[in-house]
Order: sequence, then structure tokens, then C-alpha cells
Amino acid sequence: MKRVGLSILLLVAVQSFSFADVTKLPIDTQRLLQEASRFHAMNVLPGGIIALCADHNGRFADPGGMWQATDVISDKTLPTKRLIWAVTDGDYYVVHYESGGRAHGYHVLVARLEDSKAQFVWHGVGNKLKDYSAFLNALQSGELDDSRDYYH
Repeated sequence: MKRVGLSILLLVAVQSFSFADVTKLPIDTQRLLQEASRFHAMNVLPGGIIALCADHNGRFADPGGMWQATDVISDKTLPTKRLIWAVTDGDYYVVHYESGGRAHGYHVLVARLEDSKAQFVWHGVGNKLKDYSAFLNALQSGELDDSRDYYH
């Protein structure tokens, strides 16, 4: 009986670690992001936004482009991060990208451009998201984890 109780407790604990509440994204920004009609897809990101999510060498692969997906480096010229999609409303930028290495991950970065300078707003980690609508669903359902500090 103790094993069953311990198993249930462990299962609940693991699930609580899997889905953390989004706590660092300001509520007013969350509301603005929910206005999906404001945002449109973009193919070319401003340099300042790229700098916030590029690898340590300042490189960032285009969607579907060649990149270094694992920690086994086969080509040092390839970036270790790759864009999946990005949207903007002209002020806010939402960038979904993946990072390679031993801990492959999917990231969402929210940033703003003010006077041509990129400003970090928020970062979350989760699963690969098909599009902006999937991001909004993940944001609402707690499928993105923003508990870790964003480091570049």
C-alpha cells in the first residue's frame, strides 16, 4: 500500500514539474499577445532580435536550414540554433526557435524593438509549436515553462 501511495505522489510531483505556470510574462503583455489578429508572420528578423536568440557565435539558421542539431560537432560553421517561425505586430516580436546540443530544446522569445534596440521581454521553453495559434494555446494551458532564467 505504501508503494501505491508513493507512486501516486511521485506521479503528481513529476506532472507538476512538467507544466509550470507562466509567471514571468507580464499580464498586460499576455493580453496583448492574445490579440492574434495584430500579429503577422515574418521572414526576415531585425538584427537586434536575432542577437537575442542567436547562438554564442551570433549565428541563427533559417527555417529548414542547415544547423548543428546535436552536441557532436560535424561542421563548426553551422549555427547551433534554428528559427522555426516568427511573428510581429511592429512592436513586439515572438520568435520560436530550437537549440541543438545535448539538451535539444524548443524556445519562445518575446522581445520589443524600441529606438531600433531590442529589449528582452520573456522566454519560455516547451514543445515544438506549429504556429502562433499553437503558441497561444500552449501559453494558456501552461505548457510553457518560464521558470528558468534566460541566458544567451
